[in-house]
Amino acid sequence: MQDLYGGKDFTNLNGQSYSPFQTVTRRYKYLLDKTTPHVYARWLALAAFIGLYAIRVLYIKGFYIITYALGIYNLNLLLGFLTPQVDPEMEGPTLPSKREDEFRPFVRRLPEFKFWYSAAKAFVLGFVLTFIPIFDVPVFWPILLLYWFVLLFITMKRQIKHMIKYRYIPFSTGKKQYKGKAAQSKESK
Repeated sequence: MQDLYGGKDFTNLNGQSYSPFQTVTRRYKYLLDKTTPHVYARWLALAAFIGLYAIRVLYIKGFYIITYALGIYNLNLLLGFLTPQVDPEMEGPTLPSKREDEFRPFVRRLPEFKFWYSAAKAFVLGFVLTFIPIFDVPVFWPILLLYWFVLLFITMKRQIKHMIKYRYIPFSTGKKQYKGKAAQSKESK
């Protein structure tokens, strides 16, 4: 069936129109949803891809500005991952500050899956850009590396001071489980 503009009209059994792009998008989101519970496998795959990117950049000895931009972007993602969703400076303390306070899990500004997904997209884009010669801007890479390490040091120092000031740790394993008196007496025997 043809539409008004000469293109093919795709309809499903319910009469709703769709495009092949929607089908591909749906399939892509389905595959992403399937990877969600596999945290270690996702991060290992990303680490392997980062290694492949590094080998490519070292082999062709160029595209340092792309690598620097990737480093700055991933540093920004890391800060979002380590920062609480509600900033205690602006909204007051929302994290428990005493042992008697109710347990509240650490809620990140940038969840782990979005952190991984954004980093993966960035490295795929960076990898593709290494095939386009116009992005190979000649720069003195040791200065970029030094400047990136200075940025890393300054931002991590500020973030750690923020963690100490508001007493939160961005990595939690959940609420502590306490044993009852009956369980403790069985262990002591």
